[in-house]
Amino acid sequence: MSVRTRIEAKLREAFAPERLFVIDESSHHAGHQPGFDGAEGSHMRVRIVAAAFTGMTRLARHRAITELLQPEIDEGLHALAIEPAAPGEETRW
Repeated sequence: MSVRTRIEAKLREAFAPERLFVIDESSHHAGHQPGFDGAEGSHMRVRIVAAAFTGMTRLARHRAITELLQPEIDEGLHALAIEPAAPGEETRW
């Protein structure tokens, strides 16, 4: 199972999102560090809208997602961009 698939499954189970996009941006970072070839699953972006975030601060939302995905971070996920929202909140995507 790919990193993207694992992240998506965990987020769906934990937050039951209305909208969820997990985007692998690893290829955009090739060459940023010596020897890094843009290997799949190292740089991910999460765009999520879920009722579970209603009433939570932006920081609390980020912490909840980061804590959930800590195993992926421990296994080599290098960068995680998080764009969380509650239903009805404006998003840039």
